Amino acid sequence: MNGLDQFPRRCWAEIDLAALERNLSAIKKALPPHVRYIAVVKADAYGHGMHQTVARLMQAGIEMYGVANVAEAATIREIGGTGWSILILGATLKEEAQFLFEYDLIPTLSSVEEVEFLDTLAAERNTVLKVHLKIDTGMGRLGIWHEYAHTLFDSVKEAKNLQLDGIYTHFSHAETDVEFTERQRRRFMTAISAVSWIKPEDLLIHADNSAGLTSFTPGSTYNAVRIGLLQFGITPYAQSLFARVPTTPIFSFKTRISIVKDLPAGTEISYGRTCRLKRHSKVAILCAGYGDGIPRSLSNKGFALIKGQRCPYLGRVTMDQTIIDVTDLDPTPLAGEEVCLIGAQKGGEIKVEQFARWAGTISWEILCSITKRVPRIYKTSIATG
Repeated sequence: MNGLDQFPRRCWAEIDLAALERNLSAIKKALPPHVRYIAVVKADAYGHGMHQTVARLMQAGIEMYGVANVAEAATIREIGGTGWSILILGATLKEEAQFLFEYDLIPTLSSVEEVEFLDTLAAERNTVLKVHLKIDTGMGRLGIWHEYAHTLFDSVKEAKNLQLDGIYTHFSHAETDVEFTERQRRRFMTAISAVSWIKPEDLLIHADNSAGLTSFTPGSTYNAVRIGLLQFGITPYAQSLFARVPTTPIFSFKTRISIVKDLPAGTEISYGRTCRLKRHSKVAILCAGYGDGIPRSLSNKGFALIKGQRCPYLGRVTMDQTIIDVTDLDPTPLAGEEVCLIGAQKGGEIKVEQFARWAGTISWEILCSITKRVPRIYKTSIATG
């Protein structure tokens, strides 16, 4: 138990692990049987909590995980030991390379230099290291540019102590630009098919993440998908092939009212006097601000739920407190009453996708920005259905 657990909660997040397991089941049912599920759990499982999330995914039968770096991978090994494949989606620094062997990890390689370096290290350890090669088809980050991919393939073929386990790419605009995504798909498959010794059926070939599923084609060469946001019940892309999969948001973000007060019309409130009240108002002061994860960009826009009803933000979001308008609520809420910032409450709902749009950002950033000051409360009931 954390020493802070003795204090009443002013702001907290709730994560429904049973809903996570139900989401997983729904997604897997929608995928062709031959397609392998790679659960992406980087950045503390998108703010949901690495330990609890991965433990539940392991319990549900997920065998492969994607993380950003070796430190995150080591955390998974501590949770579940051996028996699970872990793909490092980021580049591995030379100082980190020893941990690839220590924790039995699969690195992503983007250059001939990385191949040669890791092949030498593996030879020194008298072992064989599994690797995935990444092809840059238009993102411009990791991966060798697709026109030069043959040089990377040739180098890994010559390596004596590396085993090619997979090849992948990453889409830059899959959520809305289907035409460019298809161009990336063609570049990817052209790069692979140009090398005669590569047999895609013997490798993991993956390009699609939650956004890429917009144009995922069952029965294609791809035999793996990387699922992050979708498993948490978030489908920001209405046109996605998987938008109709019955997933449920597993994350709720809540706080409490500290005080309720009356203010006369014409009062200028908040830092910078950024809100002028147009009427006599009742305002509630929330026990949360940008120090907890409410974006400052929500100042004077967006809503919170009280008794299932939407109440607008007033003035600037500050570090520890936020003002909302409760004038139209009857009865007037009381100090200590629960407020839902993200999630469902008494028939009302604010999805993280909508919260992100109000803030002018994306769901990923919202989830990753809810700070460590906010305790995570886990619901661990048995998944059914």
